[in-house]
Amino acid sequence: MLSLSDIHPLSEFQRGAKAFLARLKETKAPMVLTVNGKAAAVVQDAESYQQLIERMELLESIVGIRKSIEEFDQGQGMALKEAWKQLQAKYDLPD
Repeated sequence: MLSLSDIHPLSEFQRGAKAFLARLKETKAPMVLTVNGKAAAVVQDAESYQQLIERMELLESIVGIRKSIEEFDQGQGMALKEAWKQLQAKYDLPD
């Protein structure tokens, strides 16, 4: 969650980039950068960003699985055995 205390002008970030980067790494909290008083960018440390991406990928997978289950329950799709047979035939896969 973004904190109102972590909003800084871009020019301030540019002047003290090294210190800001050290703070990001230490706190793991994202920071809002402003231009002319308006939010322009959010910066965060690389590790926290990677964790965010991994969580998003997991959530997208869960949503996809739930959608597939709903479609299957509605009579769409096909049984796993039938799908496997089709893949074997298409790609000449062994049993």
